[in-house]
Amino acid sequence: MKSKNFILAVMLGSALVACDDVFEPAIENTMDITSIHSDPSMAMGLLGNAYVLLPYDGTPNTDLATDDAVSNIASNSYRQMAGGSWTSNSNPVSRWRNCYHAIQYVNLLLEQCDDVAWASTPTLNTLFNDQMKGSCYAMRGMYHFYLLQVHAGYVGSTLMGVPYHTASEDATSNFNQARLTYAQTIAKINEDFDMALSLLPDHFGDINSEDQVPAKYKSIGATMSEYNRAFGSHHKGKIDAAIIGAIRAQMDLMSASPAYAESGVTYAQAAKSLADVLKSTVGGIAGLDPTGHTWFANTADIDKLASDANPKEILWRSGNAQNNDIEMDNFPPSLFGKGRVNPTQNLVDAYPMANGYPITDAKSGYDPKNPYVGRDPRFYAAILYNGAKQGVQDTEIDMTVNSTTKDGLNKENEYSTRTGYYLRKLTRADVNCNSSNATTQKRYTPRIRFTELFLGYAEAANEAYGPTADGGNGMSAYDVIKAIRNRALGIENDEYLESIKDNKDAMRELIRNERRLEFAFENKRFWDLRRWKVDLSKLNEPARGVKITAANGEYTYEYFDVDSRDFADYQYYGPIPYGECQKFSALEQNQGW
Repeated sequence: MKSKNFILAVMLGSALVACDDVFEPAIENTMDITSIHSDPSMAMGLLGNAYVLLPYDGTPNTDLATDDAVSNIASNSYRQMAGGSWTSNSNPVSRWRNCYHAIQYVNLLLEQCDDVAWASTPTLNTLFNDQMKGSCYAMRGMYHFYLLQVHAGYVGSTLMGVPYHTASEDATSNFNQARLTYAQTIAKINEDFDMALSLLPDHFGDINSEDQVPAKYKSIGATMSEYNRAFGSHHKGKIDAAIIGAIRAQMDLMSASPAYAESGVTYAQAAKSLADVLKSTVGGIAGLDPTGHTWFANTADIDKLASDANPKEILWRSGNAQNNDIEMDNFPPSLFGKGRVNPTQNLVDAYPMANGYPITDAKSGYDPKNPYVGRDPRFYAAILYNGAKQGVQDTEIDMTVNSTTKDGLNKENEYSTRTGYYLRKLTRADVNCNSSNATTQKRYTPRIRFTELFLGYAEAANEAYGPTADGGNGMSAYDVIKAIRNRALGIENDEYLESIKDNKDAMRELIRNERRLEFAFENKRFWDLRRWKVDLSKLNEPARGVKITAANGEYTYEYFDVDSRDFADYQYYGPIPYGECQKFSALEQNQGW
């Protein structure tokens, strides 16, 4: 047992800093795992540490290794990664260590859960035990899915998954575990999800009468008060059945995608999974949030958002935070920012005109001499372009090469833009970064947006049934895209959409572009490009910028390559960490790495 004591102390040590309020007293090296039997707060701390390790990032990182953005920091790991330095022992997107740490926490808790004194009465103890075990099974499945997203890949001709850990490990454990195949891994994930679904409610929330106590708990004498203590509103934000359904649907969509097509999961299965979640949570297309595309800019709603509430757009999110971190990193230097994330011309060109036509279409009305006029409103919400205003004083930002400010293109300042653009999305204009009068504002990080599920459904439905058929799910890919574009563009008569609605290939490109725009700077595109297995030339499309020169009140625009991309054909899949393969002979590396 001493070896398990040591491993527990070591693994919890780094996370204790973030969870001191959960653990009382602090864990010491002499603590025995069975100590949690009489201290439920310490037991809950194990699960709390798994929550701390959730891999949802509120700042753009992986976007910097795509055609959507570049970094102005030469040493940025994602910039270097995109330039050809992505290796199995230099991998900024690795999830191996954190995910298996989280899995260790939940396995430790699962093994002790039945012996923990969760409550003073047997009935309430059963309810709390179900909640904790359900959360552990859900987390274990979810973290193995997170590992799949980054570390699945081919060994020879076989699509491989990851080792699946269903028991805690100590110094006596056999760490030399082989990987399961991809199909075997998703089967195990689904087993854990099914176990979790048998224990967790659809949503955490108070019930209002004794009649609402679920039959399985009423049969053991549970009261409304006891149910609310174990599954009530104060547990909102924890993983529940609706969140599990959404994560399972995301897994189905990934598994049906070209890079993982050998998994055996079909687009029809993915479409049904996504439709089931959307119908049960928001009632289908009618539940699409009319302001969901500007979730980050809905400041009035964010400011009054209670800690246990979700905006209509959000299924799952982080807690509320109060800071100015994103603004400090990404405001232009004239606004006391560091301008770290520079959107590319590639992304700017992906935004259509306000009439819905791509800028390459003659019907769009695009004027190359006035490239920022009449664009998709999402462009103005996401991109800070030359002449746009930003900050508490509505400062006009001059990004021309002859700018008199440090905001100009490649000015002699480490914080200047390299592309001719700065990031607006995710930042709040009402933040002041001036150190003499700095202010902070409220924000949160989405974990699952309903728009992601809608666009996932559109992608799967188009592949399974074509653009206009619904496959019995009550909505088609066309229906979803029409609703999302109408929300963003405000046009009922979407002529471009109508012109392609019977063309599966054109609809596929439109769906992928809508996903690109809706989730710009939300760390989706890096993995989307890979699961779609886009042509290698697209994966290596240079990141471009614009050189704007001002003269006599007019502007000229010259486009240029900012950064090259150097990805190999095997890098549709991430590697297993080099050190792990060196230590364990049974752990086979993905091909090419």
